[in-house]
Amino acid sequence: MPEIELKRGPVEYRRIAGRDDLAPLVFLHEGLGCVAMWGRFPDALARASGRPALVYSRHGYGGSGPARTPRPVTYMREEAADVLPELLDRLGLERPVLVGHSDGASIALLHAGVRPVSALVLIAPHVFVEPETLAGIVAARAAYRDGPLAGRLAGFHDDPDTAFHSWADVWLSPAFRDWNIEDELHGVEAPVLLIQGELDQYGTARQLHAVERGVAGPARRVEPAGCGHSPHLERPGETLEAVAGFLADEVTAARRPRTPAPTP
Repeated sequence: MPEIELKRGPVEYRRIAGRDDLAPLVFLHEGLGCVAMWGRFPDALARASGRPALVYSRHGYGGSGPARTPRPVTYMREEAADVLPELLDRLGLERPVLVGHSDGASIALLHAGVRPVSALVLIAPHVFVEPETLAGIVAARAAYRDGPLAGRLAGFHDDPDTAFHSWADVWLSPAFRDWNIEDELHGVEAPVLLIQGELDQYGTARQLHAVERGVAGPARRVEPAGCGHSPHLERPGETLEAVAGFLADEVTAARRPRTPAPTP
């Protein structure tokens, strides 16, 4: 997999070909994710929408260079304001459609508040800390220590221990309990698609309500029944249809002639 050298170290990435006249898809993975853990979803969405795509692993994940540890409470904001803009500029990607999952969805929201994007697809976003989120991470920590999670992550990350603990430790730290980005959503003007499984073990629909209230642009939601934290993996067909339809609608809206303002 190719790498690009950024100020904070190398980042692995994968590009998927598509139409040059459509805004590119940029995939932002979850707190334990990487390029490979998206599975076939990026390729399927690029094919269905006709768009080019970029999938990359943040520092500390997959085969990318190490992250600065311990992670600060501000790690998602730093990714959104520093690392992601550098990556997009270096690769010549403008006004992307950000497709974010969990932590990646939060990073997408923070980035869209400071840089122009064409649209946001937010899968299980977090904008504040919920008890359900912390309970899910405690359960994940037990699964990493005593269950199969450590072995599974070892197949995807060069340093799975650091990838796991640097994520879990910051979320479970007392300093993170007050983390909240609701006040930063008003700068998000791009259309938003929200997707969250009905049985998400890391968050509730309160996150979706907060995003809908906070963003300046239009928002719609999809809540797959009987689905957990990863709709793109658990309900790939339903999720693909929802995202492809949303993107097609945005293309149609962008091409619709503007109605002239009435003459006084």
